[in-house]
Amino acid sequence: MFSNSNIWTRRSVLKMAGFGALAGMLPKSPRIPIALQLYSIRDDCRKDFDGALEQAAEMGFEGVEFAGYYHYEEKAADLRKRLDALNLKAAGTHVRFDTPDALKGAIEFHQIIGCNFLIVPGSAAFTDPEKSKELAETFNTFAGILKPLGMACGYHNHTAEFKKDAGKTYWDLFAERTSKDVILQQDCGWSAAAGVDPVEYIKKYPGRSRTVHFKPTVVGGDTAKKAILGQDSVDWGAVYSACAAVGGTEWIVLEQETYPDGKTPLECTRESLAGLKRILAGILL
Repeated sequence: MFSNSNIWTRRSVLKMAGFGALAGMLPKSPRIPIALQLYSIRDDCRKDFDGALEQAAEMGFEGVEFAGYYHYEEKAADLRKRLDALNLKAAGTHVRFDTPDALKGAIEFHQIIGCNFLIVPGSAAFTDPEKSKELAETFNTFAGILKPLGMACGYHNHTAEFKKDAGKTYWDLFAERTSKDVILQQDCGWSAAAGVDPVEYIKKYPGRSRTVHFKPTVVGGDTAKKAILGQDSVDWGAVYSACAAVGGTEWIVLEQETYPDGKTPLECTRESLAGLKRILAGILL
């Protein structure tokens, strides 16, 4: 049995030490590493994938989430060497697999590059009243195969996943039908665009947001906003705090899908990363 007799509450400590002296010592959110979803700079990847990886590293990203492998498709060992040379981690991948054989190939490739999170970026079955049940079981089966390997699978939402079937969103139905080992990779930008609060969904399924997309999104055509992190419609500070407190989040994945002011994808990505760092400056240790 635990005793609370020696636990100091925030209020009691402040009374003893004085608010001003102690405010800087109170716990803040822990730091979660930031990766770039390479779809953000997909044209650059197509033109020069090695150069795109260099740009991600130069900007200060600690990892990358893949959306294709270009000339490394059959060269996992070479890709791992490239990542190591740039001090980049494989934070995850968007990949499709629907059979045990396809999963086996995915496991072999991603173990070599050090990628533990295999995320499906969409499926028509997800929002089918009957097929969605079978899809959830497939994820449960694959999660059981991956867990002993230190890996996990998950699903990435857009807006359709928040449509309802019998009064529940398909996202909720998928969460209820799958084990806690299946990642709910919320694209918080799409969630906001669908009219739901991404913070509430992180809290609703604690520990299942091991990787989360921070995608700047302007909701409702607000002309005062811009699709750059910190200038858009989403309260990213609140999202981050939820990730740190209950999400079990291991990677924040920045995704830049809109490029305002006629700027290039690389320029907008750089701006969003700077904006995110400004947001986090006040809530990190």
